[in-house]
Amino acid sequence: MSSVHTAADVVRVLEAWAPPRLAMPGDPVGLQLGRLDKPVETVWLALDTSLPVVQEAVAAGADMLVTHHELFYRPLPKLDTTTIKGRTIAEALAHDLTIYAAHTNLDVAEGGVNDVLAAKLGLTDVDILDRLQDDRLRKLVVFVPESHHEQVLQAVCAAGAGHIGRYSHCTFNTPGEGTFLPLPGTQPFLGQVGQLERAAEVRLETVVPESRLEAVVRAMLAAHPYEEVAYDVYPLEIMGKAYGIGRIGNLEKPLPLQEFAAQVRDALGLSHIRFGGEPDKRVQRVAVLGGSGGKWAAAALAKGADVFVTSDCDHHTVADAWLDGLAIIDATHAALERPVLEAMRQQLTDRLPGLSVRISEVREDPFTWL
Repeated sequence: MSSVHTAADVVRVLEAWAPPRLAMPGDPVGLQLGRLDKPVETVWLALDTSLPVVQEAVAAGADMLVTHHELFYRPLPKLDTTTIKGRTIAEALAHDLTIYAAHTNLDVAEGGVNDVLAAKLGLTDVDILDRLQDDRLRKLVVFVPESHHEQVLQAVCAAGAGHIGRYSHCTFNTPGEGTFLPLPGTQPFLGQVGQLERAAEVRLETVVPESRLEAVVRAMLAAHPYEEVAYDVYPLEIMGKAYGIGRIGNLEKPLPLQEFAAQVRDALGLSHIRFGGEPDKRVQRVAVLGGSGGKWAAAALAKGADVFVTSDCDHHTVADAWLDGLAIIDATHAALERPVLEAMRQQLTDRLPGLSVRISEVREDPFTWL
């Protein structure tokens, strides 16, 4: 059965999972090429917008390519179609291929690159390695007639309100009496035009993450029976959900560094791996960061990590960490990030029935080991 989805539908699912606001400063996530109103039946997933990936997607009849790394991560001063980058862009444009990228927002997002990596390595009690931002909280107060109290409560909570820690549907409800006088031209749910009405109402209050406020208010207004809804939104000076880069957790039991490095190698499907540290050092607390994570070595050490799994580390980073007592396992950039593509495929197929989502089979790791 043909899909009736558009590129905008695909983006809506991806941005609900990995909102662009989570991206690191200056990271140009989002639409890279093409148009969002394009009908989409097949989505191709890859780490990079390389010429072989674009050719593979085009040959398979894909309508949209979603990548982790941006096509335009660095400014392009000119479009020279004799270069590999220019040929890639020309090929995509010639076949009307829409291209979208979720980069550091997908690194930070819950269930994104680093959570997938932590799960793949068997970590438990997982926490954020470096907290970057918080989703500030708001207090929503709305006055609801008793007859629709439960309906509005369920609607706002389903839209994202009422979460405190691991509890959902956290609200406070106070009965009272509301008054209003419908003026000419109104169509009141209760009462008569020109007559003062006294209604049994409930003051419903709950907390809402700032990022969900618009959706929660829309849900509240849709569920509320009144023509004009009385509600208030207050700022709160308390931190909401934390978001950050990297993860840190624990192995089920301590292992020699060399044995754990071998486990990382096998879990990522690599033939070889390198590590810095004493091979027989016992490790249990593990920090992970998909991609280039060398500059977070100090954060891993500060969080009590015995070993840090990341990529693209230079000599001095590894040497200094070794002297500080932090072992570093340096896998390849692609090997650490590629597992998230399956999670991305799952997100899209679960939320967009009928959409065909395929992961590129093009080799994307530029390194070959002897």
